[in-house]
Order: sequence, then C-alpha cells, then structure tokens
Amino acid sequence: MRAPVCAAVRNPPSPDPLILSLMKLSTQLQYGDDPVGQIEKVVDWEKAGLDVVWVAEAYSFDAVSVMGYLAARTERLEIGAGILPLYSRTPTLMAMTAAGLDALSGGRAILGIGASGPQVIEGFHGVPYDKPVARTREIIEICRKVWRRERLEHSGIYTVPLPPDQGTGLGKALKLINHPRRADIPIWVAALGDKNLAMTAELATGWLPHAVLPEKMHEVFGPALATGFAKRAPELGPLQITGGGFLALEEEMFDAARDAARNVYALYIGGMGARGRNFYNTVFRRQGYEAEATLVQDLYLDGKKAEAAAALPDDFIDRVTLIGPPGRVKERIAALREAGVTHLHVLPVGSETPKLLSQVKEWIS
Repeated sequence: MRAPVCAAVRNPPSPDPLILSLMKLSTQLQYGDDPVGQIEKVVDWEKAGLDVVWVAEAYSFDAVSVMGYLAARTERLEIGAGILPLYSRTPTLMAMTAAGLDALSGGRAILGIGASGPQVIEGFHGVPYDKPVARTREIIEICRKVWRRERLEHSGIYTVPLPPDQGTGLGKALKLINHPRRADIPIWVAALGDKNLAMTAELATGWLPHAVLPEKMHEVFGPALATGFAKRAPELGPLQITGGGFLALEEEMFDAARDAARNVYALYIGGMGARGRNFYNTVFRRQGYEAEATLVQDLYLDGKKAEAAAALPDDFIDRVTLIGPPGRVKERIAALREAGVTHLHVLPVGSETPKLLSQVKEWIS
C-alpha cells in the first residue's frame, strides 16, 4: 500500500473537514506587450470556471496597473499579485496598494509578495538584496496594522515613523484615511528556503511554491512547514498552497506542452541567478536531481538553452505537469490534493482553453 505523500506537512486540524478537500482553479497571466488582449482571454476563462488569476511583475509592466484593469473586467475572479517584490515598494505602500485593489475589486484582491532575486533587485531596481525573511515578516505585520487602521508605529528594519535623527523630525504616526473593505486581505508568500517557508507557514494566508512534486513534499518541505504550523494562529485558518503545472489533455498538444514546460524550468533552474546563488536550482537539487541541477545550470549559463531544456529528466517533467489523457491527469491532481495543494495552478495548452479549464474545474469541484 502506498504511504501518504506528505502526512507531515498537513495543516493544523480544521473544524470544517471540507476546507482542505475543495480545490480552486488558478492560472498565471502571461507576460506580453498586449496585457489588454491577455485580460480579455481571462474574462472568458472566468466564465469557464477559473477562480484565481495571478499577475507577475519581475521586470515587466507593473502588476498593479494590470490588476486594476482585471478588477474592472471581471466579476468574481480573485486577482493575485504573483508576486510584488519586497524591495520595490515601502511596506505601507504595499498595504495601501492591496487595500485599494481590494476596494476596486469588491474584496477579490490577494497580496502576493516575494523576495525575487539579486539579479532583478540589484540589477533593475538598484537596491541591496538583504534580509529577505526578516523583511517579509515585517511587511506582513505592517500591512495588517495598516488594514486594521492602527496608527502605524513599527521598529525594525523598517522604522515608522522615521526617527528624528534620520529625517526632519516632523514625521508622526498616521493611520490609513480610508476604511479597507477587509482587514484580513489574503497574503501569499513565494517561499523557497526553509526559514522563509517556516515563516510563511506561521504568518501567511497562502504559499506560492515552485515546481511542486507531490511525492517530494514531505521530504523537502515537511520540516519547515511543521515548524511554522506549530506557531500558526488558529484565526489564520489552514495554509493555502498552489500546485500544478502545464496542462494538456489533447494528444496533439502533449509535445508542445512538454516543450513549454522544459523551456520554463530550464530558465528558472538554469538561468535565474548565478552559480551558487540560484534558489530554484537549490530546490531542484533537494528534490533529488543533484547532478542534473549542475548540468542544466552549466548548459544554460553557457548559452546552450535548448540543451539545458533537453537535459531536464523526463520523470521530472512528468511529475511537475498535468499532461496526458484524463485518467493520468486526474491521478496527478489527486496526488497534489493529497500533498495539501488547495489551488490547482494550471498553464493551459489546448485548442479550446475555456473548454479545457471547464473540464478540469468539473473534476476538482
């Protein structure tokens, strides 16, 4: 008999047994020069059953403008920042932005935050990449104070108001003028390292992981999650988790979907960072692909991107995607559900995307 995939990473017991059995359907808004066109597709996907759309930022168009337009064009879809980098905004601006989006969307905003990486933060924003875990903790604390309309006073990496010896001395503690629609706007964290993940399990509404292998969740992430769950306040509810991958159910789309997955994972595992400082590569190693992690990174950083993508093991691609006939995909969804995933995150590849999403939504409802 097969052992539970990740019994040790379960959330604390919930009074409602259905909370962790139901799954939502989410996707990522694709980068591109025509965000309006992308959003019009999302409008159709909402009608097909999509529950959440995540908007990335990286070093592209800012996510907030796009999220505002999504709020105007959709009706029930939750709209998540996936993610806003910690270092590009002050914590109070992060809180104000989330509150504004939540008001415009009628309570459908999700604040997704993450550290990004040194290449983007120092190379594009021009600010030091330091203390990501401590900064994340303080940003969460400050956001929730702002949404509760407390007079903001905070001492730490971020000191608010600014001490007199660091400015004019005229700063004073203020509270948000507006009354937020919600004082508990969901906060999701993109966490990869153990300390960041433990903090996420302790404080956040949800976790945005990378390349979820349900069979490896217990081994790779279980201890860190358990550490955080031990400190988690009951009022936060169970930790929500995304997981899934490229989705294809039509045989003629399988190769295209696998190629797309290879290219994306080669970029992250091989190119998102320098040798010795690539967080995605580190997770890949911990999932059991030590030699392959070195090979993919070496090839990618040497400019051999196609070879790097081809070097990713077939079994890895099979386990981080939802590609195959319905029976196979249902099995992978069941494994993700058993691993604690609450949001099935898909990147659809098909001839009729709304139909594809509608089919999967029926399976997970």
